[in-house]
Amino acid sequence: MKLEQADAVWLDANHEFSFAELARFSGLSEAELRELVDYGVLTPTDPQGGEWTFGGDIVVTMQAAGRLRDDLELEPQALALALTLIGRIRELEAQLRGLRAQLPRRPP
Repeated sequence: MKLEQADAVWLDANHEFSFAELARFSGLSEAELRELVDYGVLTPTDPQGGEWTFGGDIVVTMQAAGRLRDDLELEPQALALALTLIGRIRELEAQLRGLRAQLPRRPP
């Protein structure tokens, strides 16, 4: 089930979601989420803890993962690879923005 309007929650890095909540909000099954944890794409806030919880900032990414899985019919391994590549692209884009911000401004 996708996150619906009645299920609206405030997403921030300080709010933590249980494993079941993340599955409900993302549309991914708990088994799929567990595989993403196993592949290192999804990291619980306390991996050694008894019950896994996740920061609120990951919910949007996992919703996108659910859409990718549905739209492209991806297996968990392919989904993990896609998420890894998307994360790397975001990192590189952030570095590029930082470098561009250091360049001297040209007059119009």
